Amino acid sequence: MRPRLKMRLGDLLVHENIISESELQSALTEQSRSGRKLGHALVDLNYVSEDELLTFLSKQLNIPFIDVSEYRIDEKTAKLLPEIQARRHRALVIEADEQRALVGMSDPADLAAIDAIAGILAPRNVEIAVVADQQLLDSFDNLYRRTQDIEQFASQLQDEYDDSAEFDLGALTLEESGGDATVAKLLQSIFEDAVQVRASDIHIEPEAKALRIRQRVDGVLQENILEEGNIASALILRLKLMAGLDISEKRLPQDGRFHINVKKHSIDVRVSTMPVQHGESCVMRLLDQSAGLLALEQTGMPDDIIKRVRRLVHRPHGMLIVTGPTGSGKTTTLYGVLSELNQASKKIITVEDPVEYRLPRISQVQVNSRIGLDFAQVLRSTLRQDPDIIMVGEMRDRETVEIGMRGAITGHLVLSTLHTNDAITSALRLIDMGAAPYLVAAALRGVLAQRLIRRICEHCKQPAEIDSNELSWLQTMSPDITNDTKFFAGRGCQRCNQTGYRGRIGVFELLEMNEAMMDALRDSDTREFARAAAKSANFRSLAHTALDYAKQGVTTVSEVLFLAESVEEEDFASLTTPSETSSEGSAKSTDNGGG
Repeated sequence: MRPRLKMRLGDLLVHENIISESELQSALTEQSRSGRKLGHALVDLNYVSEDELLTFLSKQLNIPFIDVSEYRIDEKTAKLLPEIQARRHRALVIEADEQRALVGMSDPADLAAIDAIAGILAPRNVEIAVVADQQLLDSFDNLYRRTQDIEQFASQLQDEYDDSAEFDLGALTLEESGGDATVAKLLQSIFEDAVQVRASDIHIEPEAKALRIRQRVDGVLQENILEEGNIASALILRLKLMAGLDISEKRLPQDGRFHINVKKHSIDVRVSTMPVQHGESCVMRLLDQSAGLLALEQTGMPDDIIKRVRRLVHRPHGMLIVTGPTGSGKTTTLYGVLSELNQASKKIITVEDPVEYRLPRISQVQVNSRIGLDFAQVLRSTLRQDPDIIMVGEMRDRETVEIGMRGAITGHLVLSTLHTNDAITSALRLIDMGAAPYLVAAALRGVLAQRLIRRICEHCKQPAEIDSNELSWLQTMSPDITNDTKFFAGRGCQRCNQTGYRGRIGVFELLEMNEAMMDALRDSDTREFARAAAKSANFRSLAHTALDYAKQGVTTVSEVLFLAESVEEEDFASLTTPSETSSEGSAKSTDNGGG
């Protein structure tokens, strides 16, 4: 099938009064300058929307305009058209059998592209449909995964190395040596696939007869199992060389890092190896340096919390702690705060393990426990460096906590992180770690707790039913929820890799210290502190904030339930009696929940 326009696209659009003659001329000038197609030029110049243009082409060519997210496209079907051709012609095989193939294109008037596609898919009869350009690009990233390349290189590497093979360590440092070249290609495919699907971590786990490679995407692991289990040692060996680790030491865990460029992304890779039953396991954290630091507004933090955080960090002294589990975005938030405070008039020193992002004007210190350079030692020296602001990567022990707090009460702003479930338990954890209660009361100004929850994919979002148990639980948190309250979930589509989720958003709770809480801390009355915190003005828990997102259709009820279970919300609900939570207070909390 070769759809053909009776007139040139620009002339047709003018004839139908969709654009003016002057707009057409401007678009033609832009087309000649950029080398892009006329349709793209018209959209870029905002003379016509993409949907309007594609709907027009659909009618003129008498072909369907389809939404790819409505289809469950099989990877094998898509790969009937090689990736290089698919991206070049902006074309995707949506459905195919032995006789026909439905191909979606963003420019169905490109006859040369259609002829090339028909030649590749022959003897099938090619049927053309119109698809939005961005939908095609998203589908390419999901469907043309590097799993086939990974399997191919793994198989090739197995042929080159058998179980008893002894590796030439010198040869492994040469890019063009046979086995090492295959290892490098395998690693490149693994990293390209991870970047393509926006993975935050890569896990390489050897087993007896297989190699398990898992990627954490939006907080959830996705796995690919390779049958070539005996290639694990070659793979780990190359990664240890890249990270500057001791390749002769396989009995002890090691940590390192290296930097790579993948698909125009500058990636800082943190490597952790650990001896396991069948060799060494390796986990890599991927930090995309090219993405830059996020401003507080980009983290998903509600406006009211941003204002309160800024008020806290612009005070001349005191301590702000950011808390949450590993991978909850604590460091991202702290770097966002530091970027705002980074001024020529402020001396800022950070003590980190490791230094994740390099910041100009800021003195960043990497701790090194192997030579005794731990957090406490660096902090003692830091206080003699005349700082205005100190950022401590993590409060790990009593000595670090006490030095940080003494710095906070002697004229310094101290920022740090802590691994606790929520804001209320953080102050209590500091006391559990050995800090004097009066010192915590004097130094601590606020605790920001955060989590990351998955966003519903906007391209396959639909109303969702919740069962009676879920409804009952939700009503205990928010009595205004009824059977008519609408919630949403993702159906699963190409853009979200059939998960129903795409991307994550931060959920925050900010606890600001008041007199009642400080008095309770000085008296070491942890239960009274928790009760005062739960009753404090402007405090809204993580679970309630997540529920706000579910009501707005940003996330699902299951994500809210999972978060609430992880922070054990009911522990603090029992601290507040019904008489203590007035309807006025609830309304005030809702206003401050933001979102």
